[in-house]
Amino acid sequence: MIENEKRIEKMKETEYHEIFGIEKSTFEKMIEKLESAYKELHKEGGRPPRLSVLDKLVIMLGYYHDYRTMVNIAFDYDVSKSRISDAVKWVEETLILDGAFALPAKRELKEAETGVVIAVADVTECETERPKKNSRNHTRASKNAIQSKIW
Repeated sequence: MIENEKRIEKMKETEYHEIFGIEKSTFEKMIEKLESAYKELHKEGGRPPRLSVLDKLVIMLGYYHDYRTMVNIAFDYDVSKSRISDAVKWVEETLILDGAFALPAKRELKEAETGVVIAVADVTECETERPKKNSRNHTRASKNAIQSKIW
């Protein structure tokens, strides 16, 4: 099991963007929102989770930042793929419902001036030379030749 608490305590502020793709202040706000949502959801008690709130946030950020598969992440945390999927969905839904963490709307993204780069690649098919079929290359003739050598 990965001990994220110890690892994150040792991280420098500049490493957050490199590893998670967000600033340290954003990371801390996210963890606060998720912990309060988790406490509200489980205030009546229940079984202790296999993944902590911090683990779930790290998993979700790693899933989107590093493009790792859920199977790969599940192997690292020694849990099932479905548990990773549930963790990612819960973190996404909780942060989206909060409203503080949202991407700009599509309309805003389209209106923003962005540099567009067009790449053109030649993907036409090329002919491959293949041997012509004739009586020598015919399968039955090859089988007969092999059998005559064996007998």
